[in-house]
Amino acid sequence: MRRPPTTVAWIGNDHFTVTFFGVRGSTPCDGPELERYGGNTSCVGVDIAGQRPIMLDLGTGSRRYGLARPTDEVYDGVCLVTHLHWDHVQGLPFFPPVLRPGSHMEIHAPVQEDGRDLADVLRGLWRPPAFPVEVDILPGDFTFAAHGDEEFEIGDVRVMSRLIPHVGNTLGYRLEWGGRSVAYLSDHQQPITPTFELAPGARELCAGADLLIHDAQYTVEEFAQKSHWGHCTVEYAAWVAKECGVSTLALFHHDPTHSDDMLDRMRERAAECCGEGVRVISAAQGQTVAVGG
Repeated sequence: MRRPPTTVAWIGNDHFTVTFFGVRGSTPCDGPELERYGGNTSCVGVDIAGQRPIMLDLGTGSRRYGLARPTDEVYDGVCLVTHLHWDHVQGLPFFPPVLRPGSHMEIHAPVQEDGRDLADVLRGLWRPPAFPVEVDILPGDFTFAAHGDEEFEIGDVRVMSRLIPHVGNTLGYRLEWGGRSVAYLSDHQQPITPTFELAPGARELCAGADLLIHDAQYTVEEFAQKSHWGHCTVEYAAWVAKECGVSTLALFHHDPTHSDDMLDRMRERAAECCGEGVRVISAAQGQTVAVGG
């Protein structure tokens, strides 16, 4: 089965690439009609020369990401989690590198609305009776950091986190390095208003980004039925990209009911809405995109 074209990252000391390992929202899915884009939930790998590996979200795609990591070295990486819904965290116990002694993962996630400690909340996601193995039993070890509207650094990478509209506290992230930038808004509630609007924090994340990875789960008809579910249409994603002057828009968080052919059509619709000046792709498992350059 033909897969969407892959952009080959350049080789050298200035590379900055993004690879998609899980691109679906809500729940993992499979079937012959989904083969080109894949059925794993949110997980994106960010590879920057000389920096620790960075992962965006811990959906079921994180297993694929872990299998792609070198097996002859101890893993020391960072994961930026947007929020704690199942489709964004359920892959952690199946991430192969943390099953090796000595490995370490630094997990960043949003502050909790009820004030609970982030580490306690995350540990509570993987324990009996919901899951047989507790996080602290895994051979690797973890550290946790909770964020709201902040800026911080991961090595030489500047990270901006902003709380954005969704269901429950949810972060969008912006990564900057070497004059290049990636914005990641995997789950983003489209305003239920006659005209499109954009929250100030979301605008900060997206402004002038080389690559914007953005929620594009619904058609207009689907959004009319699910307008309070925390997601948006391809038309809104395209508007955000054009409004904020991004170079490339990657449609993301595909609905599990959407076939490959439907995602092709949604990409075409987004490109039509963006017009000239914004390149539009539809994120697919295994696809690598070179950032800026």
